[in-house]
This record gives sequence, C-alpha cells and structure tokens, in this order.
Amino acid sequence: MTRDEIRRQELSNFLRTRRARISPIDVGLPAATRRRTPGLRREEVAQLAGMSVTWYTWLEQARPISVSAEMLDNLARVLRLDGIERVQLFQLALREPVLDSKPKAQRISPLLKQMLDQMEELPAFIAGPRWDVLGWNLAAGAFFGFASIPAAERNMVWLFFTDSTLRSLIVDWPTRARDMLARFRVNYGRHAGDQQFVQLVERLKLVSAEFAQWWPRHDVLPQSEGLKRYNHPLVGRLQLQHVSFSVMDDPELTLTILAPARTTDSRTKLRHIINHFKSLHGSANYPDGHHDSGVHPGGENTDS
Repeated sequence: MTRDEIRRQELSNFLRTRRARISPIDVGLPAATRRRTPGLRREEVAQLAGMSVTWYTWLEQARPISVSAEMLDNLARVLRLDGIERVQLFQLALREPVLDSKPKAQRISPLLKQMLDQMEELPAFIAGPRWDVLGWNLAAGAFFGFASIPAAERNMVWLFFTDSTLRSLIVDWPTRARDMLARFRVNYGRHAGDQQFVQLVERLKLVSAEFAQWWPRHDVLPQSEGLKRYNHPLVGRLQLQHVSFSVMDDPELTLTILAPARTTDSRTKLRHIINHFKSLHGSANYPDGHHDSGVHPGGENTDS
C-alpha cells in the first residue's frame, strides 16, 4: 500500500470505530429493534452531518476523495469526538499538513544533553516521534535501566508491550498501556503511512496479544501530566509525577520528566535507586555515545 492508501484506510477505520460507539438514542433517533452491527448506520451519520450517503460511504471505503473542513466539523459533532479525536480526524483527512513521510534521523543537541544531566535527582529522557528513546540522564538510566537495553529495542511503546521488567515496574499496567497506545496513535496518525511507524506497529501486533487486541480500537488521547505508580524491585512502591514537553527547536522531540510526589517517601526511595546505580556503575550511563544508534524496533536504520 502507498502512504496515501494507508492514511485513507486509517481514516476509514477511525470513522467506523467512532460510529460504532454512538447509539441512535444518543443523537435523538428512535431506537431500532434489530441492528446487525452496534452504533449508527452510515446513512444516519450522513443525514445528521448534512452530507450525502454516497460521500460518507466513500470516506469509510477509503476512496480518494477530499472533504471540506465544514463537513469534518459536522462529522466531529455527530460522532461526539473530543478534542484530540477531532485533531485525529482532521489530520487523517489531510485538513492540516501531514509531516514528511520519512522523518530525518533524530539527534539531541549538546545543550539538551547538558540540561538532562543537570537534573541529577529527577529521571528525564527525550524521545522522538515514534517514541524511540534518544537521550536520558543518569536518574532515568537508574530507574528504567535504559543503558542495559539494546538500542534496537529502546523504544517506549516497544518496551511497554514486550519488556517484562518494565511491565512489572508499573503498578496499573493495563490502564497505563492502553493510555500510552492511545497517545502513540496520535503520532501514528500525524505520520500516516510512514513505513517506520507501520513496521513498528506490525512487529508489535506479532509479539504482543494486548497490542494486537487494542490497536484496532483507534482510541486517541493527548499528552498529559499526572501521578504514576511504580513498584521498584529495590525500594517497593513509589509515586512519581510525570510531565512531558515538546522541544521548542524540534517539536518532534518530547522531553519527559518524573518527579517524586510531595506527600510520600518517594523522593527518598528514588534517591536510593540512583545512589545504588552509581555504586554499581558510576557514571556509565550512555554506553553507545549518549544517544541512540539509529536502529529501532521498526526494523530500519534512521540514518539511512
């Protein structure tokens, strides 16, 4: 499939999954006694959105058609899309520029590396658009063990669904994994058709039953901050606040920082994890040169 065909299919699946969750009663239609599938029918969506049944059907059939911003607004209203779902609809329908189909190889600047290293007691790392971990400080290396993970597997989505150590670290893994997948889905839509994204998703479908089950749902969520709970083998339970920022000079890069919750003993526990790591490894935090090697779970070298 071409990149445009993949994008149109993604839009088709997104519309079908959103349509399936809306009942006729929700939009003021009489309840039907017999329906072969859940949710609204195509003709009902078209009627409520003020568009022809043929045109909406072509959208769900992934036909190469163009839809106005006004029609997309109407669809978002009928399908009761929230803010991030509306963004997903518009970017899949190409009503905003889609990013380059082959993103450049991502590297972090010396200034960003310096900033990471100066956050000595707060785990922090920088990830690219596919959530490849490109750089991290010693505290993040101590907490997540990034340095011991092969560069080809150092991707947060890949690790979440394939790494048993990370899974055991996260207290409420199913909820966290579904939320992560929904946030990754937004980036996937922004780069619809990019082969490195496609290859990563296809590999995850093969190795993770949960990923294969949840991916077809097309759920999307915005990046968010909040309290996360962990169960570390060295110190037991601790709570960390997560916050993520886009890097100003390169919005495709995301900086994530973890800070201990104020009302717990998590700061003491986190400091113990870091000190234990230092006693074993010193400052050996970046075995491959303080950044990733360019090879990712998608199966391609980003330097090519």
